[in-house]
Amino acid sequence: MGQQEQVTTSLAGAVSEDISASLAAVDAELDRRYPGDPGTRQPVHTVYVPGDLFDAGTIRSWGDQALAALDEHAPDAGAFARVLGLADDLAEDVYARVRTKLEREPVEDLRVDFEDGYGGAGDAAEDRDAAGAARIVAEAYADGTAAPYTGIRMKCMEAAVRDRGIRTTDVFLTGLMEHGGLPEGLVLTLPKVTYPEQVTAFVRLLEAFEKTHGLDAGRLGFEIQIETSQAILAADGTATVARMIGAAEGRATGLHYGTFDYSACLGVSAAYQASDHPAADHAKAIMQVAAAGTGVRVSDGSTNVLPVGPTAQVHEAWKLHYGLTRRALARAYYQGWDMHPGHLPTRYAAVFAFYREGFETAARRLAAYANHAGGDVMDEPATAKALASYLLRGLRCGALDAPEVDALTGLTRADLDRFASPRRGDLTANAG
Repeated sequence: MGQQEQVTTSLAGAVSEDISASLAAVDAELDRRYPGDPGTRQPVHTVYVPGDLFDAGTIRSWGDQALAALDEHAPDAGAFARVLGLADDLAEDVYARVRTKLEREPVEDLRVDFEDGYGGAGDAAEDRDAAGAARIVAEAYADGTAAPYTGIRMKCMEAAVRDRGIRTTDVFLTGLMEHGGLPEGLVLTLPKVTYPEQVTAFVRLLEAFEKTHGLDAGRLGFEIQIETSQAILAADGTATVARMIGAAEGRATGLHYGTFDYSACLGVSAAYQASDHPAADHAKAIMQVAAAGTGVRVSDGSTNVLPVGPTAQVHEAWKLHYGLTRRALARAYYQGWDMHPGHLPTRYAAVFAFYREGFETAARRLAAYANHAGGDVMDEPATAKALASYLLRGLRCGALDAPEVDALTGLTRADLDRFASPRRGDLTANAG
């Protein structure tokens, strides 16, 4: 075993060179289409607030209403744990983290809605509301009260509302420029996309805005909402959503599943329109595969069962929302929509419990992998990537604390980032 082996080959170096030359275009295409996850924070949810109801106090109001719901319907950790079925060893910690989150950062991603949720009375009103939203958002970023991610959902690119959607986008973005420029956390959401050409049209709109204001090309990205059957399967049998990502020309940041529009499009009865319906699972699976490796993230939809009314009714709605959120997390849908302040306690409880439950196992497995220490699981580079990504997501949302992650893994934040976003060769070299 210790003897020096003589290594010989049969092929000339030109063979390898020729093969590499023949695959140069493929290599470039892989780098372009599949750059991997951007490694930035992904919010755990998106909150939609109608443009005519949005004001400077919206985020704080949502947090206060969520805290009031806890005070009334689950005033202590034990009560909350009994409702959700939380393990005893998690109850106190999760409850405390939920309350802290609602006090400090109740909303991670806010979308001011000028589409289905908007009740504005005509063009003049929508102009005013869009301009007002731009001013409020700019002021919130300036004084530190904004959600980490904020933007608008405009009307779609269908003929009946296209001009209005374009104008609202223009009014909002122009307002931001007039009030100090585009914030780093800006997010735009394009709804009801059916054809890739509609995505291309939106790209052209954003290009025109960037050129008008001297912005860097590609500064404006956007999410694509998947709300129609044609967005999943085209008339020719191809996966439309994959073509939409390409049509975005690198600007797509997310694919968001629209629970109720998509369900209705397929004829699902209202009583069964939910994010765990088989039709929803099919659509999201297609979205997930289409987005894998592209850097485009997938978001689950929402539930329309609101936690309001007497305590027993609130508890039932909380159980439903908690269960749907945990189900989504297990399926790698790390973001969803919340439609009511009462959904915030269970959103964060589900997210925090998900990361707290698996934290120690994930940390020890990653530490063993990093130190070549072995163990009862044989992990590979791809698994190390998943373990590091899991820990980073937990840190970013507040489920985990840096000192405890450092203590169990022995790794720095830079180490975690490196494992979570390896170069392509690092990930595949030893993969089985």
